[in-house]
Amino acid sequence: MIILELLLVAGLIVLWRRVNRLEAALRQIVEPAPISAALPADQPPLPDPAAVAPDTAQPERPGADLLAAAMAPPPAPPVTEAQGENPQTGPQDRTEDRAIVFRRDRFGDLARWLRDNWVYVVSAISLALAGVFFVQYGVENGLLPPYLRVMAAIALGAALIFAGEWVRRRHGDGENASSAYIPSTLSGAGMISVFAGILAARQLYGLIGIETAFAGLAGVAVLAIVLGWFHGPFLTAVGLTGATVTPFVIGGAGPAPDWFYGYFTLLAAAGLAVDALRRWGWISVLALALAFGAGWLVLQGGGSAAGFAPMLLALAALAIALPPLRLIPVHDGPMITEALLKRGGWPSFPTRLAGGTTLASAVSLFLIIPAGPVENGLVYLCLGLLALGLLLWAQNAPALRDLTFVPIAVFLLALVRDGETYAPLARDFAAQALDLRAAETGAPMTASLLLGLATLFSLFAALRSFRDPDYKAVWALGAVLTAPVAGLLLEVFWAPAAVIGAFPWALHAAGLAALMVVLAERFARIDGADHRRAAYATLSAMALIAFALGLVLSSAALTLALAVQLVVAAALDKRFRLPEMGLFIPAGVAVIGYRLTIDPGLDYGFSAALGQVLATYGGAIAAMAAGLWLLRGLPRLGAQLALESGLVAAAAILANLLLVRWIDGWGDDADVLSHWSLTLNALPWLVMMLVQAYRMQLGGPMWYVRLGLACLGALFGFAGLIAAAGPLNPLFDFSGPVRGPLLLDTMFVAYLLPGILLLAALPRLGHLRAWIRLAFGGIGGGLVLLYLGLEIRRFWRGADMALPGIGQGELYSYTLALMLIGAALLYQAIARHSTLLRRAAMGVIALTVAKVFLIDASGLSGLTRVVSFLALGLSLAGLAWLNRWAAGQQGGPLPELPKDAEGATPAAPPAP
Repeated sequence: MIILELLLVAGLIVLWRRVNRLEAALRQIVEPAPISAALPADQPPLPDPAAVAPDTAQPERPGADLLAAAMAPPPAPPVTEAQGENPQTGPQDRTEDRAIVFRRDRFGDLARWLRDNWVYVVSAISLALAGVFFVQYGVENGLLPPYLRVMAAIALGAALIFAGEWVRRRHGDGENASSAYIPSTLSGAGMISVFAGILAARQLYGLIGIETAFAGLAGVAVLAIVLGWFHGPFLTAVGLTGATVTPFVIGGAGPAPDWFYGYFTLLAAAGLAVDALRRWGWISVLALALAFGAGWLVLQGGGSAAGFAPMLLALAALAIALPPLRLIPVHDGPMITEALLKRGGWPSFPTRLAGGTTLASAVSLFLIIPAGPVENGLVYLCLGLLALGLLLWAQNAPALRDLTFVPIAVFLLALVRDGETYAPLARDFAAQALDLRAAETGAPMTASLLLGLATLFSLFAALRSFRDPDYKAVWALGAVLTAPVAGLLLEVFWAPAAVIGAFPWALHAAGLAALMVVLAERFARIDGADHRRAAYATLSAMALIAFALGLVLSSAALTLALAVQLVVAAALDKRFRLPEMGLFIPAGVAVIGYRLTIDPGLDYGFSAALGQVLATYGGAIAAMAAGLWLLRGLPRLGAQLALESGLVAAAAILANLLLVRWIDGWGDDADVLSHWSLTLNALPWLVMMLVQAYRMQLGGPMWYVRLGLACLGALFGFAGLIAAAGPLNPLFDFSGPVRGPLLLDTMFVAYLLPGILLLAALPRLGHLRAWIRLAFGGIGGGLVLLYLGLEIRRFWRGADMALPGIGQGELYSYTLALMLIGAALLYQAIARHSTLLRRAAMGVIALTVAKVFLIDASGLSGLTRVVSFLALGLSLAGLAWLNRWAAGQQGGPLPELPKDAEGATPAAPPAP
């Protein structure tokens, strides 16, 4: 049956080739004559292409010539000047310039080739399956002993390889040969059959050991490389694909052995080696894709993560080293990030291949779900080795600089994921805190080892910063951030202090701080006038010191340490002119704000001793004020706005805390749902709204974030004010009692304080729309008027403010208050030359007139009514004269005066 299939396939191939040759002949008959036939008689004919380019279809020379041709590098393709080469000197040497030229349309060529020559692919697959199924048929029917079954499969493969090589030597394998692709088809199918035989001998029958199996598979892989040199990429692709698929087709009992990982790594190395010699880029991509896919299938089929993780590390190393054929990577040209940011040209194919493989390996390591702590630790070790390899081994490859941060970032993400999901290593480490010692692998040194690995990243990143002048600041940032960030993530998600103790864990942070101090000294000594790297290391050291103090000291000490760090950052910026501090200072303000409001937050402010609260919040306020003073005169708008808004927010929160503690000290009957408690809860939201609205003038991509935060603060802040001024107003029975002395009572907190806050913020919000500022001013002024009205009622009625009725003294007091407010507004209008305030003053006066005539006329009696109207008349006369004079001083239109009987206008009063 197999022989019939082979004959049928061979017949189809021959028939296909004859049809193709017939089509080519017909096309030459139909097409017009060549250009050389139409040339004049005196014009020499164009040279024959076969005379210019060597015929690829002729057989190679045997013996030594064949070996020399196999070892010699292939001729470089011609490169035009548009491709960046000098047409006079030819293509540049790859070894000297470390640049490899690859065609970018290789995948398009592959797709077109498959479209035109799919029959050869089908033929190769059929022949390969014949050998595989031959082994399987022998297993199922027991026709031959295992040894003979294996030898038959190998013999079939060897026969196909020999037949393919004979056809290539006799008739060629080039595009123009009549037997094109047939040698590759036969040889590729033969190699797959040999792969299947060796795998069956090891996996199905146990006839050979692992060492022998690897030696046989390695020999076949070397044979694929040698034959691929002569046959072309099709043979290599067939061999790689078939060798990868063969283990899954043959199958076997029991779980997948881990030595398959080494087998697939060997296949990937073979594909990369062929690409390195012949520069068939898609062969490397195919080999790596097959290796990654097969590795995941083995892992899902029962393979261990302890075998898959080293395979991923090996694939990344092979993808970096083999394409340029360099033991030490020397990839040159632009980095991938430079191309993405459009700051450089398109990276070379080896750079792109190394980048894609490194990313795939790191992400695959992250996605592995380890079965136990040992496998979990091995994943971290492989990530660490990949990062250290890129830091040290690839330090002479400038195009691979950015790849270094890929495994480091994945390492940090793994710390978060494992601590959050309670992965085996984190679970076993945390069990030490509960004295659960069921697992012997969960040593208390786990966190120390992980932090030590991150410290190695920082050390070697600092070494790269000393050796790479072009990106020394980037490497310095990596050096001063990697280990501290790893320590912070371990603290948040692994809680090492609960296992090894707070003081020993603080010593880890202190040791890192000492390392950063050493780096700061070395950077300052080398850089001269450029103190950026020294500033980075100094800030990192201060943050680590604050972190260590926070582990062993109180929350107040940590907040104060961060505040001191903020002052130092501003001082460094003032002394050395470091623009990077313009990014650090807003971040520091945000961290201090987080500690003041969330952790330890307002609960700490309510419950801690008053001295500690004053020291914590007062220290933060003093630090921000000192930072503002230090940055005066510097072009640091973002940092100054952050410090100013943070200062206002911290002061408002401190005032809120002190008011709550003060009111709580009056008694134990404080009502949570009262006018003053709702306002105190709304004040932080109002402060956040005003702070974010103030920062919106910075613009940029954060404008929308600040707008959203401002709207959120307005929603909760104004909701509390509406409830305090509405249903929970002291005029209604729903509100709690008014507590405290007159004027400085709970209504002062509930209404006057937020009103003054909104009015005081208006001069700083000139960048907002006019209607927003008008709304803030109207709400603030309304709250101030409400406070005054309620205080007048309390003065006359005492604690019974909710009782109905208004006395004459109270009614007249409202009139006097309105007159005083109108006069005060008019005075401010004159002092500030404000037409808006003058109009507001006249509006209040008009409201007073309406009240007197509509309410006081019926509510007052006797001498009180007389005095009310007399005072109103005299006040109106004086205020009208003052308003007219103010309008004249401001250049506005004068109010019209009544005319006499003859139509003459009385003379205006003299100006004061």
